[in-house]
Amino acid sequence: MKTFQEFGLEPAILRAVTEMGFEESTPIQEKTIPLAMEGRDLIGQAQTGTGKTAAFGIPLIHKINTKEERISALIMCPTRELAIQVAEEIEKLGRFKGIRSLPIYGGQDIVKQIRALKKKPQIIIGTPGRLLDHINRKTIKLDDVQTVILDEADEMLDMGFMDDIQSILKLVPEERHTMLFSATMPSNIQKLAQQFLRNPEHVSVIPKHVSAPLIDQAYIELHEKQKFEALSRLIDMEAPDLAIIFGRTKRRVDELAEALQKRGYAAEGLHGDLSQNQRDNVMRKFRDGSIDVLVATDVAARGLDVSGVTHVINFDLPQDPESYVHRIGRTGRAGKEGTAWTFVTPREIDHLHFIEKVTRHKISKKPLPSLAEAIEGKQKMTAERILDVLQNDTQGEFKGLAIQMLEQYDSVNLLAAAMKLLTGDKKESNIELTPEDPIRARKKKFDVRSSGRRVGGGYSSGSSSSGSGDRRQGGGYSSGGSSSSNSRYPRKDSRDYGSNREGGSSSTSRNREYGSNNSGNRDRSRAPRKSEDTLVNK
Repeated sequence: MKTFQEFGLEPAILRAVTEMGFEESTPIQEKTIPLAMEGRDLIGQAQTGTGKTAAFGIPLIHKINTKEERISALIMCPTRELAIQVAEEIEKLGRFKGIRSLPIYGGQDIVKQIRALKKKPQIIIGTPGRLLDHINRKTIKLDDVQTVILDEADEMLDMGFMDDIQSILKLVPEERHTMLFSATMPSNIQKLAQQFLRNPEHVSVIPKHVSAPLIDQAYIELHEKQKFEALSRLIDMEAPDLAIIFGRTKRRVDELAEALQKRGYAAEGLHGDLSQNQRDNVMRKFRDGSIDVLVATDVAARGLDVSGVTHVINFDLPQDPESYVHRIGRTGRAGKEGTAWTFVTPREIDHLHFIEKVTRHKISKKPLPSLAEAIEGKQKMTAERILDVLQNDTQGEFKGLAIQMLEQYDSVNLLAAAMKLLTGDKKESNIELTPEDPIRARKKKFDVRSSGRRVGGGYSSGSSSSGSGDRRQGGGYSSGGSSSSNSRYPRKDSRDYGSNREGGSSSTSRNREYGSNNSGNRDRSRAPRKSEDTLVNK
C-alpha cells in the first residue's frame, strides 16, 4: 500500500492525516485519490469501513481554495447519521488547512442551519430532502459547485431519493467533478452514472464474500425467556471492548438497555424515538468509552461507523439476510477481527438457515455459556487489567501502602480480595422482558446474485402476530399473520425517525411511506420519498 506522502498532498493535509493515525492508504484510497486529484469522474464500489470517506475527502480538501466564500463542493448522503460522520471526517482532514464545512440534515433546526450557512462554508454535506428544502428557500445556491460526491448511492436510491438527486444535480454546473460511491451496482445506479458522470473510471474493492471472513460468527439456540441471562453470561465471558446489541423493536431496545443497567453494565439504547441531542449524547459516550454496550435497532444503526467494536450480538434474529450482513458488519472493520453472536429460538432455526443460504456462510452453533464460564471470563478480564497497570508502572503512589498491608496479610489473600473488588458483584435483579414473536421463514423464493442481494422474486415470512399483508414494492416479500406489526420487515434506512416504524402499531403508516399497498413491481428508486428529513419537519 502507498503512504500518503506519495500522493503529493499539501503539508496541512498530511499533518491532519498523521494526527488521525493513518499510516498507509487503504485499497479504495490508493485507487481513488490519484484519479480524484486529476479531476476524473469516477464510480467507487466499496463497503463502509474501507476508508472511502478519506478516499474522496482528501483530494476534495486538497483542491479547495480556502479564500473561497462560496459552496465549492456538495456531498450527498442517505441518512443524517452518515452525514454527521462524513462531516466529522471532513472537519478532521481539513482542520489545518482551514476548510469550512457544514452538515445539513433533517431533525436539526433549519433556522440554525440558515445562520450557519451565512458563515459561507465551502463544503456542504447533506441529505437530499433537507438540501432541497434549503434550495427551495434559496438559502443554498449551487451555481458555483465544482465537485459533487454521492456517498452510498445505492442506499439513497433504495430510500426513494432518485427524483431528489436528479433535481439537485440539474442545478449544479455541468462542468464539474463528480464521484459516486456505492456498495452495489444495480441498474438504477448505472443509469444515474450514465446521466450525470462523464466517462467515469470504475474503482472496485468489493470483498469476495458477502459476510466478512474476519468476523467469527456463531449462534446459540435457546428459548425467548433464556435470552437475557444468556446475554449477561456472554458479555461476562467474552469481555468485549465495545459491543453493539441489536433488538428488533424500540420497545425491546428500551427494556434491554434498562435491564443491562440494572445488572450493572454500562449500556444505553439507540433508536428512532430519541431526539437528535439524545442520539448524539449516546454516540459520544459510546465512542469515548463511557459506555461499552450500545443497544440499537436496525434503522438507528444504519450508517453507524465506530472503530473498536469487537462484538455484535443479535439479541433478536434479524428479519432478512441483508440486515444480518449489515449488523455484523459493525464489527471487523477495515481488516480487524470481530465476533458476531446470534440468539435463535427453536422456531427460528429455518429462518437462520435461510440467512446462511443467502449469505453463503455457515454459522457455527455454540452452547449456552455456563455460569462458571461467565465467572471465569470476568476474572480473566480483571487479571488482564491488573497486568496492564503493572506493565505501565503507574502504581508508584500505592507501593508504600501495599508494603504495609503485606506485612499484615497474606499476599495471595490480599490479591484475591483486590481482584474480587475489581471484578464486582453482578447486581441480582429480576428481569422480565416483553417477549417478541419469532420470525419463521415459511417460503423461500429468491434469486441471489454475487452481491447477496435479492433480485426480483422474494420470500414470505410470517409468525402468529406479523402484519396483515404488507407487500414491498418490487415484489420483495409478503408477510402474513393476524395482529401486531412488531415482527414486520424494517427497511434499512432512517425513515423511522419521528415515526414508529420499528415497533409500530399498524400497517397504515407503511402504506403512506411506500405509497399504495398494491404497488406491484414498480422500480424501487421511484418510490415516494418519506425520509427522515420530511418526517421530522412536516
